[in-house]
Amino acid sequence: MRNLYLTNRFFWLFGGLIALFALAFPVPALFPVAKAMFVTVLALVLVDVFLLFGRRPNVLCVRELNPVFSLSDPNPVTLRLHNAGALRLRLSVVDELPVQFQRRDFEEQLTMAPEEKSTIRYELRPLTRGAYHFGNINVFVATRLGLVERRVIFVQPQEVAVYPSIIQMKRYELRAMQHIAHETGIKKIRRIGHSYEFEQIKNYVQGDDYRSINWKASSRRAALMVNQYEDERSQQVYCIVDKSRVMRMPFDGLSLMDYAINTTLAISNIILKKQDKAGLLTFSDVIGATLKAERSAGQLSLILEALYREKERTGESNYELLYEAVRRMISMRALLLLFTNFESMYALERALPTLRRLNRFHLLVVVFFENTEIRALAHEDVNRTADIYRQTVARQFLQEKKEMVYKLRQFGIQAILTKPEDLTLDTINKYLELKSRGLI
Repeated sequence: MRNLYLTNRFFWLFGGLIALFALAFPVPALFPVAKAMFVTVLALVLVDVFLLFGRRPNVLCVRELNPVFSLSDPNPVTLRLHNAGALRLRLSVVDELPVQFQRRDFEEQLTMAPEEKSTIRYELRPLTRGAYHFGNINVFVATRLGLVERRVIFVQPQEVAVYPSIIQMKRYELRAMQHIAHETGIKKIRRIGHSYEFEQIKNYVQGDDYRSINWKASSRRAALMVNQYEDERSQQVYCIVDKSRVMRMPFDGLSLMDYAINTTLAISNIILKKQDKAGLLTFSDVIGATLKAERSAGQLSLILEALYREKERTGESNYELLYEAVRRMISMRALLLLFTNFESMYALERALPTLRRLNRFHLLVVVFFENTEIRALAHEDVNRTADIYRQTVARQFLQEKKEMVYKLRQFGIQAILTKPEDLTLDTINKYLELKSRGLI
């Protein structure tokens, strides 16, 4: 009987009996009524216990989930229940969620008729990468009387790996392909010149470059035909992720490094779809994962596994070490997408000499973050003198971020200042822009 639990309904009845006995002391005529009520409640409890414990539980429950969860995305979990008995039951389902979610209040209640099947669906949004362990499923079963409950434990320990967002990767892949590049968020960049490989001759449509008209083909078909070119392929593109302490700052529960990791996976997929070569390098005070830029079928899986295992570090970024690693690892000119963060102009000026040297040999794009919380502070209403001081400091901080962009562009370095939630979109647009301009 260790899985026997008394319900709130029982305690309400028990409280009513105590009150009735209390009233019976000054009014002896109430004692028979109180005794009768006590015997009735006791009999109901015994009947309820017999219904629940007199036979094996006829409730079945199974948890279904994907073997891999996507970081920062809603991931579905399904609980399938079956009342295989002959009684109508009230169920309270408590799923033991992984400790990373810090949720101890998960409970779903439902009523099931005999031989009825039911489904409970809910979503989980993980904010850290790694292994997540689900525990048992506890189902508290009660009859219509509802005086006692029986806990039925379904031992279903499951482990799920939380990887960088595969859901976002697939979503941006669809939006970034050329034939639907006009969708919201993806910019359609006008091509400049013809430094591309010839692909095919197609019918002229409004908006095509008239300089691409193939007059010989047009005369044969009696319709305007244009030459279509495709982007240059097999260009090397490396995502470089800073995993030092400056990337540990959280926004919406997710660290800047995890935003960068999600973006790295999404942009790497698009790079490979565009027939370019994708590579990876992570660094802080030491060099982390390194993957040579390749276009092989398994390259995206290698990048996914490498990103899954990366951890933030507490040390400072060593840009000299990064420079040596890049010079040793990358022999040809490549596009470098550097995901980092600078919180002050002093921090940028320390790294600037190394960034300039990198930009001399490669096309460097520095991607860093706008502090959205400070932006919100800079635009909130002020009511006191202290609010004015805080708002002034916030605006100075935002202006300094813009000056960092100007500073980088002054030395010919491409720069992106973006909100964390817009990181993937802005990075993809930058990559597509550079390809359309023929810079890589």
